[in-house]
Amino acid sequence: MDKPTETTIADQRIEHTNLSCLYEITKQLASAHNLQDCLEKVVETLAREKDMTTGTVTIVNPNTGELEIEVAHGITAEARRRGKYKLGEGITGKVVVTGEPILVPQIGEEPLFLNRTRTRGDERKKKSSFLCVPIKVGNQCIGALSIDREYRENLGVQAENDLRFLTVVSGLIAQTVQRIRLVNEEKEKLRQENSQLRRELSEKNRIEEIIGNSSRMQEVYDMVHRVADSNATVLLRGESGTGKTLVAKALHANSSRRKGPFVVVNCAALPESLLESELFGHEKGAFTGAVSRKIGRFEQARKGTLFLDEISEINPSVQVKLLNVIQERTFQCLGGAEVLKTDIRLVAATNRDLEKAVENGLFREDLYYRLNVFPIYLPPLRERRTDILLLAEYFLEKFSRENNKRIERISTSAIDLLMQYHWPGNVRELQNCMERAVLICDENTIKSIHLPPTLQSSESVATDKPLSLAAAVENYERELIIDALKKNKGNQTRAARYLNTSLRIINYKIHNYNIEPKQYKGTP
Repeated sequence: MDKPTETTIADQRIEHTNLSCLYEITKQLASAHNLQDCLEKVVETLAREKDMTTGTVTIVNPNTGELEIEVAHGITAEARRRGKYKLGEGITGKVVVTGEPILVPQIGEEPLFLNRTRTRGDERKKKSSFLCVPIKVGNQCIGALSIDREYRENLGVQAENDLRFLTVVSGLIAQTVQRIRLVNEEKEKLRQENSQLRRELSEKNRIEEIIGNSSRMQEVYDMVHRVADSNATVLLRGESGTGKTLVAKALHANSSRRKGPFVVVNCAALPESLLESELFGHEKGAFTGAVSRKIGRFEQARKGTLFLDEISEINPSVQVKLLNVIQERTFQCLGGAEVLKTDIRLVAATNRDLEKAVENGLFREDLYYRLNVFPIYLPPLRERRTDILLLAEYFLEKFSRENNKRIERISTSAIDLLMQYHWPGNVRELQNCMERAVLICDENTIKSIHLPPTLQSSESVATDKPLSLAAAVENYERELIIDALKKNKGNQTRAARYLNTSLRIINYKIHNYNIEPKQYKGTP
């Protein structure tokens, strides 16, 4: 039996290396979900197994029609950004147009070589061999795979083998690109459908004059719509400044009593001696100073809604009378003998812990249960942080219009302060903060210096849930992209250029962070 020659052994070694490399690449591509990640692993494998010095995967950008380096090994990020070609331009452009592979023994002697990446300046790199094969999906060429390797004499058979091997790899890449694109298209379709459904639900549940799209506010909207058209007593719970009065108005506006009056009584603002008279009215001569008959709020609110704000502040004697009105729907005014019927919808609100007040004997237990028929909890602003920017922009527009100013945006640094602050005064405090900022701002942008000093101290930052590094990076990226979109009127291509990155990456980030570029078309 003939002994294998050195050439045969070398061929077997190359074949074994090719199979080993192909196995690794196939594994990486088969399990890929993210195109860029898997392509980076492919070029790393080629570098390790095939002795290449640099390698790139270039893909046609569907939006610009230009060839852009998707991933690269052995060149800097700056060089990668420079590596853009029109179809037919340079060696890579020619490969994509013709669909045929190209082998250049010495890259420095090739007239089509443009060196856009500026990575082959020295003599040694100019002598590198350049192999480039097309990446095809069906009959369409979507990009190219290319590698540089050290120049060797008598390339011959090895170069041809390498071209064939790279062609096989490019075919695997093409299949993966097609698979991931189909999956991403399906995901994007589902995302858009989901977003559309959420918008429709949001619009359906939307309550006029109440700003907020967070999940916590969606729960409030849902509760309001469920109870609005009934006569059930509603108890609004929540800290001061969370918008209880707005919700009370929304309950009235969405009810069958909307054509009737909406009467507000702030129980904490009236002295105990006057509260009973204010609620139930009095007859002439009922007490010193009662020179004429007064109609109480229960009568004024007939066929409408009576809103009792700060209900926890009423004294025990008024609590007894209020309990009777809720139970019997009848009352007597001070100094009167006639029993009057009431036809109202009662909405009460408190920022106190009523359960504790009942426990301490400060609030009647039976009245508590009569009021607590349908409680609605309004979350503090720190628990609905996704609404902060939405509210800030709403107040910015409102106060700019009222003060005849053209302030068009909030800077990223100011947004950071707004988002980090713990807002003990809730929406009311944010409203006051934005009004002050508008009044002292003489530019077209609200900056951090225009915000109150309280927002800029370390003690004001909410530290109950510190952000992870990943979350902080995501927030920073999101604000950078929004800032770029604002400055470029929602144009994603110009925003990508402004941020010195590719349109593909910007599109990916926009979808990932649920940013709507269209809403920034009108911004400067």
